Amino acid sequence: MTIELRKMNQKDARAEFDFFQTMPVENGFEVPYKTLTYQEFVTTAIPERLLSSRGLGPAVGRVPDTYFFLWDDSQLIGLFKIRHYLNEQLRHGAGHIGYGILPQFRGRGYGTRGLSLALEACDHIMPADEPEIYLSCARTNTASLQVMLNNGGRIVAQDEKENYVHILRERH
Repeated sequence: MTIELRKMNQKDARAEFDFFQTMPVENGFEVPYKTLTYQEFVTTAIPERLLSSRGLGPAVGRVPDTYFFLWDDSQLIGLFKIRHYLNEQLRHGAGHIGYGILPQFRGRGYGTRGLSLALEACDHIMPADEPEIYLSCARTNTASLQVMLNNGGRIVAQDEKENYVHILRERH
């Protein structure tokens, strides 16, 4: 059994597209591309995401990001979106990493393992002078909060809707 993160790519396009069609929109996790056809996904969405992962062409108000899919052998399990740096909105909101695990794979440790791999990927993506990784999750999403805490996170703030968590980059 090999658990790994793979950057969004053309080779895995069918599985990636299927992920976006089946992943529920819940707990603030954005699920883009639900309205696209497979052909539109391949010809527009993947190239757009690949440009953003190279720091090129993010939409106004957005920062470059890289989409990583979590795989267990040949099964796509979830998605981890890593933002390369934060603007003010992200610094006080969603943070560096957003993630979601398909419902049928939840409760099996995939979130914890996937976030650990995403944190390692941050070392190659984020500026070295950022000492912490910011994350957030809905207050009602106790499973996601536990994933963050399992990876060395600490709650730094809460409001009526969200938990705000920081993880030191020197955690390991």
